[in-house]
Amino acid sequence: MLTIGNLTKSYGTHVIFDSAGCTLGRGERVGLVGRNGSGKTTLMKMILGLSHPDSGSIDTPSGYRLGHLEQHIKFTMSTALMEAAAALPPCDDGRDETYKAESVLMGLGFSPKMMEADPNSLSGGFQVRLNLAKAILSEPDLLLLDEPTNYLDILSIRWLRGFLRTWPREFMLITHDRDFMDSVTTHTLGINRGRLIKVEGGTAKFYSRILMEEEHYEKQRLSSERKQKEAERFINRFRATATRARAVQSRIKQLGKGQVREKLPVEQDLSFSFNYRHFTGKWMMEVHELTFGYGTPEPLIKGLTMRVKPGDRIAVIGQNGAGKSTLLNLLAGELKPSSGNISLNAKSALSYFGQTNVDRLHPGKTVVEEIMDANPSLGQKLARTIAGGVMFEGDAALKKTSVLSGGERSRVLLGRILATPANLLLLDEPSNHLDAESVDSLLAAIDNFPGAVIIVTHSEMVLRAVAERLIVFDGGRVFTFEGGYDDFLRRQGFSSEGEPQAASSSSAPRPVSAAERKELKRMKAELVNERSRTLTPLKNKTEALEAEIIELEASVEKYEHELVAASATGDPENIAELSRKMHEAKERIEGSFTELSLLSEEHDRLSAEFERRLENMG
Repeated sequence: MLTIGNLTKSYGTHVIFDSAGCTLGRGERVGLVGRNGSGKTTLMKMILGLSHPDSGSIDTPSGYRLGHLEQHIKFTMSTALMEAAAALPPCDDGRDETYKAESVLMGLGFSPKMMEADPNSLSGGFQVRLNLAKAILSEPDLLLLDEPTNYLDILSIRWLRGFLRTWPREFMLITHDRDFMDSVTTHTLGINRGRLIKVEGGTAKFYSRILMEEEHYEKQRLSSERKQKEAERFINRFRATATRARAVQSRIKQLGKGQVREKLPVEQDLSFSFNYRHFTGKWMMEVHELTFGYGTPEPLIKGLTMRVKPGDRIAVIGQNGAGKSTLLNLLAGELKPSSGNISLNAKSALSYFGQTNVDRLHPGKTVVEEIMDANPSLGQKLARTIAGGVMFEGDAALKKTSVLSGGERSRVLLGRILATPANLLLLDEPSNHLDAESVDSLLAAIDNFPGAVIIVTHSEMVLRAVAERLIVFDGGRVFTFEGGYDDFLRRQGFSSEGEPQAASSSSAPRPVSAAERKELKRMKAELVNERSRTLTPLKNKTEALEAEIIELEASVEKYEHELVAASATGDPENIAELSRKMHEAKERIEGSFTELSLLSEEHDRLSAEFERRLENMG
């Protein structure tokens, strides 16, 4: 249980939280969403006591234990397994529960050899994974996870998803992968304009509610603005008329009491498109018997052959350390193959977003200078436009890269790529430092790019949205797969996860008889009809409510005009009647919006349930 009350936090003039509050109930698994800089990590730090609010409170019951993914690396045990096991709560009967630590470490990608290694000798990524294992194994009442998937490969992410789905207590999760979040959470907690808003269900429901609330706010703001202007016109028109003095004074008082609604500031989104260079030809790149290794007996990449054509969407998947980023370095020409060759068409224009390329930004240069360096033919005006597209608008484009965060530097590198015309994009984990809204923009830009894209990503959401072919690192070998990510999981799957579902039985599947197919078709048709019978009344009610709201708002506007006229003529009875009608109409509008929100939630819930039942039928 967690209670946040009247939380206020600012950094200088930037307000993060303004009297924000919410509660986290027993057993609730919450996804924390909000734009970069909205305060997600700040909130977690305040819950942990690592940062303090300007005012307000964060309360937990006595003895309520918190656990989190510690970024600070400090190990005291001689092996990774012992370090993880030390986090286990004491066992009352003295039983050795080291097997729990072994199971979690294995799920997070540790081999038996790594479990016996000195934890200080592990790579930085596996040291963070060890801290994640310790947080999980400590069995806290509330587990706080800030972007845990950034440190995991795709197999470990799949394991973590299954683990979190069965987590028996509370957790709060930050991740840019909405699919991952929605698959493990029961509620969504959002930070929006300094407030905390919690909804039961996934991120789509949260953003739907925010959109509805802000549309309603904007309608009220415009209505309030019209009333203010009408009152001002009345006062200016009759100020000097003695017979209207009382009415004018009444309107002045009313104007003074009126609450002016500020226009909501526009939230900044990543908004761009890749700069495409025209390409003619069949093949952009040809790879033949590519082999590469770092002097080890077994090469990372052996005998890879493939071709890349315009419009290709190729994703590279596999465990961390298998060679995915190395492959992109080879394709980009930054490494030389041990054997084999990579042929690039003379008309191919390659642009590379690499994990290590961020470190190549010059600390003394500004954002706009870095973008102009990528393409000297750009003018400053166009460079500033590109900077704005990657969320460095106005003076932000003049910041030195040395003062930028890791996520901001990634956006600068993205700006450099946008500045350079290309028809073949190599993207290595481009979504790691982006918020959910920016990931959506990135996916839209990839979708609209006419050229070819080769992408390394551990995000299953990105894989499902982009991949049409795969390069798979699995079981010590690398190979191509013709098909999307779900095709791969269904038809082949990762070797460490056992046989794919479609091939889980050693025997061939039993043929489905004509009678069974007919019965299944009948049942599906019946379910489709049931869905229509259930959802159509809800849809009709929704449309009726929307029509009623539009009609009521028109009535309010009419009453406002009539009220101004009645005030001008000094008709107290008419003024009272119009005021009553307008108040009743506004109350009905509020009630209709509440009912509309409930109907929308019920429609979404039932629709998802019918889709699940239809999917289960095959």
